[in-house]
Amino acid sequence: MPAATSASDTIRILVATDNHVGFGERDPIRGDDSWRSFHEVLCLAKKHDVDMVLLAGDLFHENKPSRKSMYQVMRSLRMNCYGEKPCELEMLSDGSESLGGFVDAFKSLSICVQLIVAKPRFFSHVNYEDPDINVAIPVFSIHGNHDDPSGEGHLAALDLLQVSGLVNYYGKTPESDNILVKPVLLQKGRTKLALYGMSNVRDERLYRTFRDGKVKFFQPSTQKDNWFNLMSVHQNHHAYTETGYLPENFLPDFMDLVVWGHEHECLIEPRYNPEMSFHVMQPGSSVATSLVPGEAVTKHVAILKVTGKKFECETIQLKTIRPFIMKEIVLRDDPRMVKVSRSSDNRQEITRHLDKIVESLIKEAKAQWLEAQDELDEEDPQAPLPLVRLRVEYTPPENGHFDCENPQRFSNRFVGKVANVNDVVQFHRKKTTNRKAKAGTEMPEQSVMDQMALDTVKVDSLVREFLAAQSLTILPQNSFGDAVSQFVDKDDRHAMELFVEESLKKQVEHLVEMDDGDEDDLANAMDENRSKLEKMFASGHLKKARNAKLKPKPDNWDSDYDGEWADQPGAIIRSEAEDQDEAEEESNLGSVPPKPSNGRGRGRGRGGASTSARNSQATARKTKGSAKPPAKSTKSKRNSVESEGDVEEADVVMIDDDDEADEPPVPRRNGKTATQAPTRAKRNASPKKKLPAQQATLSFSQPATQKGKVNGASKNLQELSDDIISDDDDDDDDAFEPVQAPRRPRAGR
Repeated sequence: MPAATSASDTIRILVATDNHVGFGERDPIRGDDSWRSFHEVLCLAKKHDVDMVLLAGDLFHENKPSRKSMYQVMRSLRMNCYGEKPCELEMLSDGSESLGGFVDAFKSLSICVQLIVAKPRFFSHVNYEDPDINVAIPVFSIHGNHDDPSGEGHLAALDLLQVSGLVNYYGKTPESDNILVKPVLLQKGRTKLALYGMSNVRDERLYRTFRDGKVKFFQPSTQKDNWFNLMSVHQNHHAYTETGYLPENFLPDFMDLVVWGHEHECLIEPRYNPEMSFHVMQPGSSVATSLVPGEAVTKHVAILKVTGKKFECETIQLKTIRPFIMKEIVLRDDPRMVKVSRSSDNRQEITRHLDKIVESLIKEAKAQWLEAQDELDEEDPQAPLPLVRLRVEYTPPENGHFDCENPQRFSNRFVGKVANVNDVVQFHRKKTTNRKAKAGTEMPEQSVMDQMALDTVKVDSLVREFLAAQSLTILPQNSFGDAVSQFVDKDDRHAMELFVEESLKKQVEHLVEMDDGDEDDLANAMDENRSKLEKMFASGHLKKARNAKLKPKPDNWDSDYDGEWADQPGAIIRSEAEDQDEAEEESNLGSVPPKPSNGRGRGRGRGGASTSARNSQATARKTKGSAKPPAKSTKSKRNSVESEGDVEEADVVMIDDDDEADEPPVPRRNGKTATQAPTRAKRNASPKKKLPAQQATLSFSQPATQKGKVNGASKNLQELSDDIISDDDDDDDDAFEPVQAPRRPRAGR
């Protein structure tokens, strides 16, 4: 009986973090590693009959996971977390405060939309209390730095899983400079669990928020000492920079256990912090995302057994993890290699030596994997291709040298034997202290370059170092780095555009408020305002610009064929001034711009004069006061998509100043009329046989429906034909008149 009572009061929690589903999914060898390990984690939860699963961030490797990644996660959740077994956990807190969900999205809608939606369904409760689905093992998760919210609506991939009833997404941080941490209160029997969560915030900003006292933790109002306080965070655990981490002493001391995500090294055994009087557990990642020593540690998950204020931890090794082994050697520490360094050509000897080491590492990795599979029922399990990394320091001894092979060429020797066929070996040298200083700048050592790999460098740090040597006058530096980070890390395509627009707007508003001054005063004012914006951003008073609002996507828009609607230039909602400018540009570009004339004042073809000639002609006609009304007959000559205003503007362009004096129409053999310019008559004084035939060929024939138009239309036809005939007014063009034959298709339009 006591055992049964103890079991009914014990909350069993499977703890995991940093699953990174979708990592390397395009890799032909390692593409399925991430979701296979995540599936094993959920299978262990079902096998050990836990009460809940706790994930401490980075479920997905990207904040916009692929369809394959989303499918595999939803598939594993449905297979292992749904069932007829009732969940024994009781929800005691208000889910709208700790879970949020659809409530936040609904509050952000306009009043009109809220009135249209009849009795909206608030997903403010845990999924196992939903009467429409049967959840046996609930999953509680916070977001990390890889799957954080972004885009329109500030939604994360976890929001999709929550609204579908698969995951309970808690610990949201909608405001980085004012964080309220409210627990999810659960109870089983006599054990009360206060589940705290704080999703990822940029480390420097979170450090500043804690320092300013803007992080507030809430506790249950009754029986505070009877609750087991469990918290999950996703931040840097080590002090990589002065403010680029979360110190443990920033957390409240009433916590009992802190589950630390983001760090991939598996330190699964709880470690006691005597200063804060709580334990810290670091489960590590379930898939190796980089070839570093921390990832080579054996991967585990843990099952917490919480009874009252006490807990126990049971660790379980993951068995579907691809084996990873790493070794570092120093060539000059090997006496045999010291002798080899004395020879002039020692590349082959060094390559054979390293080849043997890699082969031994491959065998060792396979043996370790097979040893972990001893409990499986498979008769002859096939070990996956291992990950092998050999770091080689090839600093030569005195009077010697090491001629090493190209790292990628060496790694390609093990195709079919290892999973990382391009980076098996990594060469680096020690920096010598007696090296003579060179005149120019030197490249950093290989070890420094290794630390500056793409997976460890932060974009905002690079921008800050680059801008340190620059002199910005208008744009604030720290906001600039934040916008670049959003553009690169979060795939926010409009971050830079919004940042520049907002910064310029603030500068203009500041300059407008000033009195008249000289250029030096304006420059000083802009510099002072820029410094003010930087201080406001650093203190958190200047919030980061939200993502651009998008217009509703058309019903007939197909993202698979037409691309993402958010990437289209016309999808962004702009201000009225921007829309007016774009409308003017579109009206000016409604028809194809004509080619400039060659000195006669008339344009080529149907387009008439160039844009500058159009403006001068229109101005001249207004000053004379004898502008002719636009003819309607030319409207059919325009493209069908042009607006009526475009046609009228084109009609005015077709009238030149030379047409002020009415010229009699010249009859043609085919019954059509054309007007010749005086200069053209002079040129026709010299007889040419091909010229009349060419003119008849190039004249634009009018449709039959326009032959019976009034005199105004007929006159416009004459002017149009005049432009056609005067297409080759330059004397230099007479020799190239036969080349005009390709213009025939235009005469038929």
